[in-house]
Amino acid sequence: MKITLITGATGGLGSAFADIYAKQKNNLFLVSTKENKLNELKTELESKYGVSVDYMVADLSNIDECKKVFNFTTEKGYFVNNLINCAGFGDRTDFKDMDVDLQIKMINVNCSALTYFTRVFLTDMLKNNEGHIINAGSLAGFVPGPYMCTYHASKAYVLNLGESIAHEIRKTKVKILTLCPGPFKSGFVDRAKNYVTFAKIKPVSAYKVAEYGYKKSIKGKRIAVVGFTNKLTAFAPRFFSRKFVATISAGTLKKGD
Repeated sequence: MKITLITGATGGLGSAFADIYAKQKNNLFLVSTKENKLNELKTELESKYGVSVDYMVADLSNIDECKKVFNFTTEKGYFVNNLINCAGFGDRTDFKDMDVDLQIKMINVNCSALTYFTRVFLTDMLKNNEGHIINAGSLAGFVPGPYMCTYHASKAYVLNLGESIAHEIRKTKVKILTLCPGPFKSGFVDRAKNYVTFAKIKPVSAYKVAEYGYKKSIKGKRIAVVGFTNKLTAFAPRFFSRKFVATISAGTLKKGD
């Protein structure tokens, strides 16, 4: 059975993608750490769109749990023809004060889990010459981010990984998109403690970001930066020194910097 796998499915972007893909009559396999919200989403989407929704509770900072997700899809005979990697989080703190264990966990979720799923599910996609992968990157991936060092670095990894894979598989019908939004409404700001940025920039809705990503994925695009102003920001390092860009970025992340 063909199925759309969405990680971070109970978050703003993940749940928005779940609604969009269910609306298009895709059966879903949802992954998150929140079982009660997964069950609520399953009930809602099955009732609303008449699709089949399966789910698994998993902490994607643990590679063994990532492997359990993959093994489960294999045992069920699922063909993951759409993979949406939304799981991830940030942390706005001076690097010298950061909880190093939290930073490693962030790298594991933002980079390692995303890489693992992209790799293992790509095999069947290439075998069937069919599939779409959307990896949740960020505008942060284009610029250095003082006070959110690890997060910006992790999203730069996601961006470079996606572009590289897209080139390798360019002669197939399998497509990979790196979705790069700026600030949008979700639980991210509370977990990342990034109130300074959100006070300066009016965020868009998670659903709008997901809709944009879905449309660009269907068109086979490799990168999707959401919003005209964000596109200008993404191009900034081409015209200004990286030191200057880092200074401007720092000012959006820490008051009085």
